[in-house]
Amino acid sequence: MTDAATQQRILEIDVRGKRGVGFCKSTPDAVPAFERLLKRRGAPNPTNLVFGKIQRQLLNAVLDELGLKEDRDGNPRTAYSLRHTYICLRLLEGADIYQVAKNCRTSVEMIEKFYASHIKTRLDAAALNGRPSSRKNASAPKALANA
Repeated sequence: MTDAATQQRILEIDVRGKRGVGFCKSTPDAVPAFERLLKRRGAPNPTNLVFGKIQRQLLNAVLDELGLKEDRDGNPRTAYSLRHTYICLRLLEGADIYQVAKNCRTSVEMIEKFYASHIKTRLDAAALNGRPSSRKNASAPKALANA
């Protein structure tokens, strides 16, 4: 589909998880990869699972083949690692944390607790601690004095 706001092609995905069915939207970069997958599989049925029941084995095989089974700290990579990467990348790109939480079917609090800590060095202190313009400062005391 074409996203109305950005005019970019994206995927609308039905996600069946532990809390039932939810919906999310992909990044534009996911579309060509999905189209290659469909081309290999033939004509799609909208109700077919994309990755089937052996997704853990598929992911492990790909990670093993690429030598990426462990992260730089020696921890095993999992599908959850991909979720973590997605959330961090979206936040680094300046995405709204509420929209990321909605798309990932989680809460803003969980993102702040487990993901946003990785981007603390990217925060712009000047933008966060900006002062109002001198024009606004000049009028503020007068408004308080007249109150």
